[in-house]
Amino acid sequence: MKPRIQPYISAGNLVRLRAMAKRPGLSESKIVDRALAAFFAGDTDDQRDAAITRRLDRLTRQFGRLERHHLILGETVSTYVRYFLTVTPPVPADQLDAARAKGDLKFDFFVRQVAESVRSGDRILQNAIEEFVAAPSDFVSEAELDRLGVRSGIDA
Repeated sequence: MKPRIQPYISAGNLVRLRAMAKRPGLSESKIVDRALAAFFAGDTDDQRDAAITRRLDRLTRQFGRLERHHLILGETVSTYVRYFLTVTPPVPADQLDAARAKGDLKFDFFVRQVAESVRSGDRILQNAIEEFVAAPSDFVSEAELDRLGVRSGIDA
């Protein structure tokens, strides 16, 4: 048998307690018992808060990377536009229609290339960057230098 207590609660909480106790499978005692268990188990709140904090930290890092990528993309586009506007000669008035038609064809081709790149997961910018990043295999090892006799006059 569980011990019986008779605490005093506010009228507002009593109304809410009785309304909730009308639900199937609940009683005033069960609700109060669960509420006290949750109150005394403050460490579960700490665990939940820690999980939320970890998730917010991860979202903050992801947002920072997105912000950086957005900045790089903006700088890339603005650099290209500046270059394009600098090197593109003006089109004579009698050739404007032909130039627009050619531009429309080039733009359609560009859109298809972007769509294919996104669909395939192949990233042009990432591939271009990887072409310029040196891997350890791109360098000559110390053993190869010794074998070739290049290091003979160098103090190591």
